[in-house]
Amino acid sequence: MRLYNTYTAQVEEFKPIEDNKVKMYVCGPTVYDNAHLGHARCYITWDVLYRYLKFKGYDVTYCRNVTDVDDKILKKAEKEGKTPEEVSKYWYNKFSESMKALNNLKPDIEPFATKTLGEMISMNKDLIEKGFAYEADGDVYFRVKKFPKYGSLSGQPIDQLESGARIEVGELKEDPLDFALWKKDEKFGYNSPWGIGRPGWHIECSAMSRKFLGKTIDIHAGGADLIFPHHENEIAQSECANGCKFVNYWLHNGFVTINKEKMSKSLGNFLTIDDLLKNYDSNTIRFFILTNHYRMPVEFSDDALQAAANGVKRMLNAKASHPDSTNNIDISQYEEYKQFEEAMDDDLNTSKALAVLFDLANKANKDVPYAYTILRKLAETLGFTFEKSALSEEEIKNILNNINAELKSNYNSIEEIIDQRNSARADKNWEMADQIRIVLDKYGIVLKDSKEGTIWETKA
Repeated sequence: MRLYNTYTAQVEEFKPIEDNKVKMYVCGPTVYDNAHLGHARCYITWDVLYRYLKFKGYDVTYCRNVTDVDDKILKKAEKEGKTPEEVSKYWYNKFSESMKALNNLKPDIEPFATKTLGEMISMNKDLIEKGFAYEADGDVYFRVKKFPKYGSLSGQPIDQLESGARIEVGELKEDPLDFALWKKDEKFGYNSPWGIGRPGWHIECSAMSRKFLGKTIDIHAGGADLIFPHHENEIAQSECANGCKFVNYWLHNGFVTINKEKMSKSLGNFLTIDDLLKNYDSNTIRFFILTNHYRMPVEFSDDALQAAANGVKRMLNAKASHPDSTNNIDISQYEEYKQFEEAMDDDLNTSKALAVLFDLANKANKDVPYAYTILRKLAETLGFTFEKSALSEEEIKNILNNINAELKSNYNSIEEIIDQRNSARADKNWEMADQIRIVLDKYGIVLKDSKEGTIWETKA
């Protein structure tokens, strides 16, 4: 398996630190507002990596933090007359609902910044004792120039960074490049050796990663917007505090753009996941994101999402009519499996992997015995769900009324219609059986036949 390492700017063979174990950290959300399509791109991308590593047989520990102490949370709390805890708890729950709606697996570990303050304080004390950090009137700063490798991840030499650095009013830095490890805050702060304050954003991830995964980890991932300064600062403070390499593979996903501009809350050009799910299901959003290579920008448009919806229908509505579609066959012996693995092993080339799934869907529709089984297992590895959409009683009633009128019958359930079709097939009345299937399809009901019987699903 080969992955593009941002630190070396090369595609490298992936080799975990411990035999078959993988320690993976992803920068999580700052919980103060709705998650948007940019977040969906990030967390679907790393959900796919998590799933694929497990598919390959690795024992993966996936840690994704929650930033629940931050300037944005404090501003929101003041604006709404709430406590920071009330704000962060509400928006964390909303974020979790959005991730579940996108069919993202929950990380193995999901630590909160406010629950890991002791580790942050301890790491800051280590850095001060080693001379890499200093206290200034209740603030604590990291001495950037004490870490010669600073800028290596982002490819920005210190002298270039220095020319644009400034000291803001009220800051007591020794050098404009130095960044905050701890901020004095007597209103919303916590007790520390330097007075009442709260952690800087960067130290949060370093402390949580060290506590839950260890001093050196296999994979650290996140959006490309985090390369500088967040990930650059993580490397500096972690390696200086721990005295060893922090991360072996740095992975970053590209932006989602609208009219060639990065989607972000600050620019006001974002679409929330909740809004998207009103018009498109999770499979469609996932397909839209995976059609593009994870490192490349993705241009959002309704046309692109509609194309994704059509692709999902083509893939997930493949026939499951052959008896082998329910057998526990060894899929690794088939060429399509090998092609899928080859694509995913090539730095998660999901667009090529999707092409393999389309090929399998075509074969399933031609009654190739093994095709549907492999299609389903590989599609689920990418996080697609084959579960039928839930319909309300009112929706089912309306569908039945339409079907009854068209078939001039009086069925009380979709199951009764399926029984009638099965009887027609048993009597070799293929014309009636086909008519029933065609009418059901017209109203969004897809039949899937197997040796276990016939099930129905709504179209994706």
